[in-house]
Amino acid sequence: MKSNKDFSDTLLDWNRSSNYRQMPWKGEKDPYLVWLSEIILQQTRVEQGLPYFERFKKTYPTVRKLADAPEDDVMRLWQGLGYYSRARNLHATAKHIAYELKGKFPSIYHDIVKLKGIGPYTAAAIASFVFGERQAVVDGNVIRVLSRVYGIAEPFDTTDGRKQFNELAQKLISADYPGEYNQSIMDFGAQICVPAKPKCGECPFADRCVAYKDNRQDELPVRAKRIIKKERFFYYLVLKNDKEIIISKRGAGDIWQGLYELPMIESAKPIRKNLKKTVSDHLGVACEILNYSNIYTQQLTHQTIQSVFIFVDGIDFQQTNINGAIRVPLKKLHTFGFPKVVHLFLSEISLL
Repeated sequence: MKSNKDFSDTLLDWNRSSNYRQMPWKGEKDPYLVWLSEIILQQTRVEQGLPYFERFKKTYPTVRKLADAPEDDVMRLWQGLGYYSRARNLHATAKHIAYELKGKFPSIYHDIVKLKGIGPYTAAAIASFVFGERQAVVDGNVIRVLSRVYGIAEPFDTTDGRKQFNELAQKLISADYPGEYNQSIMDFGAQICVPAKPKCGECPFADRCVAYKDNRQDELPVRAKRIIKKERFFYYLVLKNDKEIIISKRGAGDIWQGLYELPMIESAKPIRKNLKKTVSDHLGVACEILNYSNIYTQQLTHQTIQSVFIFVDGIDFQQTNINGAIRVPLKKLHTFGFPKVVHLFLSEISLL
């Protein structure tokens, strides 16, 4: 293997040779906007995240604007992007910066990484892109590139593996162009050293890549832990009249915290019998089921959500008492943020 400097120089040359991906946050020196882009792009494809970045930038152009915004407005703007804890942490940290740090964003890695919702990767990105600090980013793209080029078989999701990748990444990062280097290796992993069918014929590291030489591209990187997904069954109750509908806000400690939904019964397994009795018992009054939807399936990182929407009738709408529920005018429904599956259903029945 050639020198560390040769690796970084090769990567920078690749980036400068017509491979530069133009993005609205590239070259940005406002730490707030770089932070915003990195939080939005976590676990999100660029094509999906770009419109959200533009909307947030327009609606909240400064950290103070974001800090002053009501939480419901922030969550509604984030609606559909998923991983909603990112939005809550973004809002909380904006308040901390605006009110406690007097609007001054920390300028060194070790202070940035202390902020809520900002981990080592995001802190390194901000520190290198904005402040020119030599801190290597280590995300999935970087791990994949380093694992294949250097033939690292140590699982990246173990303590030893994380340490090995972090140390190597820090050794390789360019001393003169840390921000450009970090952006280059992330782009390289997203464009060339992709997870499936990497473009080895276009790779400037092909002459030294261990995975390419040994035909191990599909084996690297290695994950030690198998993700176990659980299945959850949500039965949403559509309680509405001509003017109002009943909704409720999801609480802390579970998915979609801070978003709104319809009243819901969760079951450990599909409800195949006595659906009417289950709904009546939940509402505390006898009711009729008019109809119910097909199953909506949503895949999350560690769980699969199966949702069914049940149209309920035969209850006194004005006196129905569901814990935490509120009655909302139909014409105001669009002002609330909903999980993707609920938003999709409400749109399909023309309520949004």
